[in-house]
Amino acid sequence: MITSVLVANRGEIACRVVRTCRELGIRTVAVHSDADANALHARVADTAVRLPGSAPADTYLRGDLIVKAALAAGADAVHPGYGFLSENAGFARAVQDAGLVWIGPPPEAIEAMASKTRAKELLGVEPLREVTEADLPVLVKAAAGGGGRGMRVVRHLADLDAELAAARAEAASAFGDGEVFVEPYVEGGRHVEVQVLADTHGTVWALGTRDCSLQRRHQKVIEEAPAPGLSAALDEEVRALAVRAARAVGYAGAGTVEFLVAGDRAHFLEMNTRLQVEHPVTEAVFGVDLVAEQIRVAEGHALADDPPGARGHAVEARLYAEDPARDWAPQTGRLHRLAVPDAVRLDTGYADGDDIGVHYDPMLAKVVAHAPTRAEAIRKLAAALDRAVIHGPVTNRDLLVRSLRHREFAEGRMDTGFYDRHLPGLTEPAPDPHAPLAAALAAAHGRSRFGGWRNVPSQPQTKRYLMAGEEHEARYRHGRQGLEADGVRVVHADARLVILDVDGVRRKYEVARHGDQVYVNSTALTALPRFPDPTTQHAPGSLLAPMPGTVVRVADGLTPGAPVKAGEPLLWLEAMKMQHKITAPVTGTLSELCAVPGRQVEPGALLAVVTETP
Repeated sequence: MITSVLVANRGEIACRVVRTCRELGIRTVAVHSDADANALHARVADTAVRLPGSAPADTYLRGDLIVKAALAAGADAVHPGYGFLSENAGFARAVQDAGLVWIGPPPEAIEAMASKTRAKELLGVEPLREVTEADLPVLVKAAAGGGGRGMRVVRHLADLDAELAAARAEAASAFGDGEVFVEPYVEGGRHVEVQVLADTHGTVWALGTRDCSLQRRHQKVIEEAPAPGLSAALDEEVRALAVRAARAVGYAGAGTVEFLVAGDRAHFLEMNTRLQVEHPVTEAVFGVDLVAEQIRVAEGHALADDPPGARGHAVEARLYAEDPARDWAPQTGRLHRLAVPDAVRLDTGYADGDDIGVHYDPMLAKVVAHAPTRAEAIRKLAAALDRAVIHGPVTNRDLLVRSLRHREFAEGRMDTGFYDRHLPGLTEPAPDPHAPLAAALAAAHGRSRFGGWRNVPSQPQTKRYLMAGEEHEARYRHGRQGLEADGVRVVHADARLVILDVDGVRRKYEVARHGDQVYVNSTALTALPRFPDPTTQHAPGSLLAPMPGTVVRVADGLTPGAPVKAGEPLLWLEAMKMQHKITAPVTGTLSELCAVPGRQVEPGALLAVVTETP
């Protein structure tokens, strides 16, 4: 029997594994980098061991250090979570060679399937060896790992070499393996996968299908189970292929076989020899705890001959600290508050007051809703996200709500190009016009207790706020009848709550303050100074860092005085395990270059200046 598990991961999945272990009476050991010294997963585990450094390559990708940590802490088993070393056969063997139980598939199965190139060859699918114009578009893909990292769509042959180099660098940073391959890119397909669970006695379960078609940068955003709209024949086909793939490599434990479905045909993509991020939707539909089942399989227990029956529908949304309207730029800073209604499941690696750093994936949480029907599950999840309280960096919450309520998604007609088609409309700002007024009233009430006799009715007070990138001015005054504002009656106002009567409809606004920011419900407003600071002005054509990160590359031969064209890549930033391309805003001359490879930059830091050609 397993008595103590080291979780070789961080964040949400580490907390998830710890939760199940606690329910099973198993002690847990966390590992943490220096950047994660106070992270939630390190706090909730029974024991924590430091991995010196902050970069993944120095910490969570160091299998030797993790095995030493397990032995030092007295663990008798290792659970890899997902990402990092979860699909590393060498790490699995090192765990077993140290006398520890590996809660995962056999190393031989990982070797056969974790490399996407070898997995395709095993099932008779060959990657492209040479790419011609006739093959376009193609997809450059990392052979190891997942999560959309090391992936690039190439539509022009001239871009292939640069995209191969970028994919290799990103894959090496995320997985410690820079191998990539090229395959045809199927336009308009759906991403469908099958959850498998196998024991060491020859039983393989296919726990239904999932649809994961809503993706940004080839990383899933919204997932659901079962996959809607599949014909009975196609559903049976993909489940049979998944079982065949698992049996072909002597699989044991939890894994996922992924397909790209176009029309009524399924194209094999890969087998992920690990737990998937979206596993909670399968758990909800089948009433199983996949982590508990992984542990039981590792202990040698046999599965029942048949899997449990499916019940209802489940939908999961990934809440990211990122700005979809700004090319999905990751965000950092203090997460002051995160709360969702109890009607849904919340899996997170953060608690109120935690800091979101630059070193790792920007996912804050997964929110999961389960209901008897798909429509009910979607409605429940959208409502829960809409009502969630999120105070901190910009998130994709509004995008998630709008995506769930989009007609194409509601009707099950989505595919992997959903955001390519709809992102501009889904990210249009729709701020509440009364939010600045509510914040101003609460701010004024919180600072002052002056009576109406001290105010001059003809001279209303004003406060300026920045909300959703736009300035707003709120005008209010303390009159003889209390707080007054043009066109709006103030029913109540204090430092935490404002109630406005707008055309006979009462609207309630909960107010919170964190430093210079005021949150009205979950809308962030930054109070602006009365007079702008002239030192913050930048020359026209200035390229500012859109996020905190590291300059990993500058375009070859780029020096001050060089001519550049609008849209031409100038440099690359790496933040939260993803590379982001910075391009020239106009055609002209590079008049200043401040970016140096290896340099850490903060948001708003000057990277370069391009002077437009007259």
